[in-house]
Amino acid sequence: MIKKTSRKFISYLKSFTLGRKKTLVKPVRPLGGKYLGYINEFWTARQRQSSSLHEIAYRACFKPQLPRFFIEQLTSEGDTIYDPFAGRGTTIIEAALLGRKVIANDINPLSRILTLPRLNIPKIEELEERLNAIRTDSRIKIESELLVFYHRRTLAEITSLRNYLIAKKESGQEDLIDAWIRMVATNRLSGHSSGFFSVYTLPPNQAVSATSQRKINKKRKQRPDYRNTRDIILKKSKQLIKELSLNERENLARIATTARFYTNDARCTTEIASNSVQLTVTSPPFLNVVQYPADNWLRCWFNNIDANEIGEKITTPKTIATWSNIMLEVFIELYRITHRGGWVAFEVGEVESGKVSLDEYIVPIGTIAGFQCEGILVNKQKFTKTANIWGVHNNAKGTNTNRVVLFQKE
Repeated sequence: MIKKTSRKFISYLKSFTLGRKKTLVKPVRPLGGKYLGYINEFWTARQRQSSSLHEIAYRACFKPQLPRFFIEQLTSEGDTIYDPFAGRGTTIIEAALLGRKVIANDINPLSRILTLPRLNIPKIEELEERLNAIRTDSRIKIESELLVFYHRRTLAEITSLRNYLIAKKESGQEDLIDAWIRMVATNRLSGHSSGFFSVYTLPPNQAVSATSQRKINKKRKQRPDYRNTRDIILKKSKQLIKELSLNERENLARIATTARFYTNDARCTTEIASNSVQLTVTSPPFLNVVQYPADNWLRCWFNNIDANEIGEKITTPKTIATWSNIMLEVFIELYRITHRGGWVAFEVGEVESGKVSLDEYIVPIGTIAGFQCEGILVNKQKFTKTANIWGVHNNAKGTNTNRVVLFQKE
């Protein structure tokens, strides 16, 4: 698909229909009526199912249909797509599937661990052979407090795998298959079904403390049963790649050779050349909504990462003023790396129980940085179970509407 100019894209938004639903166009208040809002169901599972490759749980991630909508309309194959807050890599994976070059950045090292391996799809036979070659030491020293999550045999397997991956990484010998195993295992550490290593616990996008898990076990009258970690990793791997077409596999392999991943503060990404990015699609961290060490301690333990050290690096502003100042610095950097005619699709929502709409702050921030605001897209649809899991309810806390502020560098 040929990328659209600003005028053509706005025309496309106005004429967009899903069934009989037409786009509602109206001035955005209280932004003085200068900017228009475009309200419709622009990206939804009703239009296209997302790739199975996205099925990696991560807190506060948007649907793959969102970045695809902008990538298809505003870029061409070979253009560079960027996400400064990459998270689980939704924008990056979707862009790679479509044959676009990618740059990812996230100060959280788990982002790279969960994203980069999915650009390098392993052969199932080679994956199975590697898993069978990793020895489990039944007498290995285990973390006893983790027995509230795992059967002793399961924990021995997890610990043996952890030690194997640490040794491979420290020796510089970790290869693409090891990285894939690390990615899948990290995602399977804890969850609420038999597809995870743990007994029933919170969904896999966060981990409760051992103390809280004891309470869950007592309330549910449960004890951790044995889970075969090799079988789970292999099963999940097959699920992730089952729907990939030959063309998508070829795109992923080709894009993987030039993909760039950084763990910088999004306000300072000096490795990215000026005027080099065609489209940024991202969603920033909102106000003090994620407690990194508490949510990620188990994933960090498995990957030999200091959760507290990473948590200190991650900015979690408590006020709108502080958040706005940080976002202004981010936008100044985005303006530098975006080339003329390039775009930024910045997804935000509502905070403080729906009292504050962040798009009202992002519009002036983006324009101060030098961008032209082309409008605000409001994707009108009901929240999913996934959204409700991480604390999002209509007229409650967290994000309340799916809004994207659209900017262009003229």
